[in-house]
Amino acid sequence: MTRRKAATAEEILAAAVGAVPGGSARPGQEAMTSAIAESLRSGEHLLVQAGTGTGKSLGYLSPALTVDGPVVISTATLALQSQLVDHDLPRLAEAVRPLLGREPTFAVLKGRHHYLCVAKLEHAGDAEEEPQAGLFDATVAETGPAKTKTVWIGEAGRLGKQFDRLRDWAAKTDTGDRDELDPGVDDVIWRQVSMPARECVGASRCPYGQECFAEASRARAREADLVVTNHSLLAVDMMAGRQIVPPHKLLIIDEAHELADRVSSATQAEMTAEAVDRTARASRSYIEPEDHASLQEAADALTLGLVETPAGRLQSGLPNVLHEACTLIDGATSRALRQIGEVKADDPDPVRKQQAKATLTELNATAQRLLAAADYDVAWVEHEPRRALVVAPLSVAGLLAEKLYEERTVVATSATLTLGGTFEPVARSLGLIAKTPPAPDAAAKAPVGTLPPKTEKPPAEHNELPWTSLDVGSPFDYAKQGILYVAAHLPRPAASGLPDAAAEELLALIEALGGRTLGLFSSRRAAQQAAELVRMKTDYTVFLQGDEALPLLVRKFRADKASCLFGVMSLWQGVDVPGDACQLVVIDRLPFPRPDEPLAAARSAAVDDVGGSGFASVSVPIAAVRLAQGVGRLIRSTSDKGVVAVLDSRLETARGYGAFLRKSLPPFWYTTKRDVALAALKRLGAN
Repeated sequence: MTRRKAATAEEILAAAVGAVPGGSARPGQEAMTSAIAESLRSGEHLLVQAGTGTGKSLGYLSPALTVDGPVVISTATLALQSQLVDHDLPRLAEAVRPLLGREPTFAVLKGRHHYLCVAKLEHAGDAEEEPQAGLFDATVAETGPAKTKTVWIGEAGRLGKQFDRLRDWAAKTDTGDRDELDPGVDDVIWRQVSMPARECVGASRCPYGQECFAEASRARAREADLVVTNHSLLAVDMMAGRQIVPPHKLLIIDEAHELADRVSSATQAEMTAEAVDRTARASRSYIEPEDHASLQEAADALTLGLVETPAGRLQSGLPNVLHEACTLIDGATSRALRQIGEVKADDPDPVRKQQAKATLTELNATAQRLLAAADYDVAWVEHEPRRALVVAPLSVAGLLAEKLYEERTVVATSATLTLGGTFEPVARSLGLIAKTPPAPDAAAKAPVGTLPPKTEKPPAEHNELPWTSLDVGSPFDYAKQGILYVAAHLPRPAASGLPDAAAEELLALIEALGGRTLGLFSSRRAAQQAAELVRMKTDYTVFLQGDEALPLLVRKFRADKASCLFGVMSLWQGVDVPGDACQLVVIDRLPFPRPDEPLAAARSAAVDDVGGSGFASVSVPIAAVRLAQGVGRLIRSTSDKGVVAVLDSRLETARGYGAFLRKSLPPFWYTTKRDVALAALKRLGAN
């Protein structure tokens, strides 16, 4: 596709801003646009920190419209994806039409499992289909276009109504995108009608290939100017040899601080007894009875192994009981795969045969990976929310260095890209800088990083790829709009939960303001204790995460000034409550990873083993990102005012990392004086 180059990035930005009622140029936004345009000319990759309120979406979309061929934009959250697709892109396309002589096009690209699979819909509810949570029981009515006979009783009755509604929607939808099904359906229902990529036979071999919604979405993406996708699909695309996302010259990664974790999740594999049992049932028609029995035996062995093995990281390899279970799974799946062979288009049921082969292949690969016990992998056992054996890469920096940057310019942006005042920790995690000291990596065996030196640019010999960085700041005057109060007089946090001294401090702060408080807690227990305390000691309404759907709780909190909203990690980012509904953000303790978090512990140990500091290299940067995200909930507009209160004295008293963490935060006016914070809150509460 050739795009008419009639305007510069700066001209496109000016047109886009001019089309917004009351819109005006923002220096940070303009600097970002110019920097991306320069990166496109030079070929250097770019890290851009753009604080809240910068208008970074238009800052990167404007130069994107100067590129020939599709530009891909990847986000971490559905909220940002929706903001781009539903608001920013339509408005931008209309605004620049006079300038470009046409209206730019855009498309959304998601994983296959986000789309309705016509082949699976046609078979959903068949008697031979694997039962899911009592979904299909006995007999009864014909429903929907496939006229499948189903019955709904008890809990299945609620699910059955959802399924009937889904069938009605299936007959009308143009996209098959789950996000367009409103109201939505439970995951157990959607799994019946969606197809994971690994189970898909491909459009050419599927009898419903011409009707495939996932294939149609890819076709639309190939023709669009701008393609919006997500970090998880971007990771899958890298591992699949870049066969999913259309070829492109510019990749923009928004919410880039989340990328490494999303890639880690995409390269993670797990094994459960339920999955082995499902695989046995799915493949039964295609393998010998003794091999089906072997798979069932392997599922039983895995069940026993997961019961007998305590939850946590497996530091000395698989224990005997799990090693035996994985050996059985490896043997049984290998034999079954040889019997199934190649799935052909003229097979009686290629779709189901491919599903069976895919699940067998995945189990086989996971079993072999666990048995290999490679130094660059970490294995652990989970007991909650279900018993599972999990394996994940120690690091993904090497994978990113090898796969992310080839044959395209990458722009990574976020409000949280500098840690301790430098871009280098994030650059290391994204594979832009070689890690020192060396440690194993899952892809290129590049090591886990250490805290950066004070120089802004790393030594030349450590530059794996050409990159530059830019902090465009924020339109907010943090020093005048907000106070960062650290309760340095409190004892160092010890036991889990909310200590009595911290609870008293929390109560005093809330009462000084009169509600309007977002409480970000390190554990569910601490959040519950805080909610019980405030409910008992005051008349303020307390909304506790988990009591209702989070969007509903946020709406209620925004509408009631005499209220508090308390929750855990998912509240630390993505919650946007501008104005005086939220003027106090309380953080109970520094958000270091727990000692029992397997990946963080393993990465820390890897650095310790080669003479570095695992705590400084791994735990501190993780806490810095989380803390910056949490603190960022306070000031969301130029008129916002308030206080961030950290009830963990270590932010002031800890040598080394305390200062590093403070440098990772917006430049609020800083104090450790309790009376100063309380007086400021009382003034805010009086308004």
